[in-house]
Amino acid sequence: MDIERVNDSTIKFYITYADMEDRGFDREEIWYNRERGEELFFEMMNEVNERDEFVLDGPLWIQVHALDKGLEIVVTRGQISDGHVKLEIPVTQEEEDLNSAEDEDAIHEVDDPEYIELILGFSDIEDVISLSHSFENEEVENDLYYFEGTYYLHTLFHYERFSEDEQDDMLSQMLEFGYESDISIHRILEYGKEIMSEKALSKLKQSFPMK
Repeated sequence: MDIERVNDSTIKFYITYADMEDRGFDREEIWYNRERGEELFFEMMNEVNERDEFVLDGPLWIQVHALDKGLEIVVTRGQISDGHVKLEIPVTQEEEDLNSAEDEDAIHEVDDPEYIELILGFSDIEDVISLSHSFENEEVENDLYYFEGTYYLHTLFHYERFSEDEQDDMLSQMLEFGYESDISIHRILEYGKEIMSEKALSKLKQSFPMK
């Protein structure tokens, strides 16, 4: 387990799924079994305290990032003053840049909407291949990514190219094979893996012809 001291009140550590299994914890039960999740957390925090003297004292702010090979956990210890809790949550330069980019995107979508952005999730690559043979429109921009056991198709429907009815029809076609996901494209780009860019569906159709 890697430990990084961010400041006096914040510590960040990273644990791989292999390390978790060596400690007797299953990857899935961490998310679905609260008691086991808490058991792993306090076991890690005891180790952190032994190695870095970070005492669990007072309210805590905990942020967990699920990565491909493990978990990154940020723990910030709050300070109580006159009955109020003060948290100094660190923000990295990458997070500042990402928040700025997301704000700019939000402003752009409100002031001058040019397209509808959709992210479709697929549990199996065969579903994406089936969609590629069913979906005929070559003008829809789409890129394929893989992140944490799921395939994601990032799709843009431009207003000047398609009417609202056409967009609804294409969306209905796509939802026959996948589901609409609320995951951010920024998170996929940062932690996921690009499979095919620019007209991914067309490339899949050519690469995997129907038998």
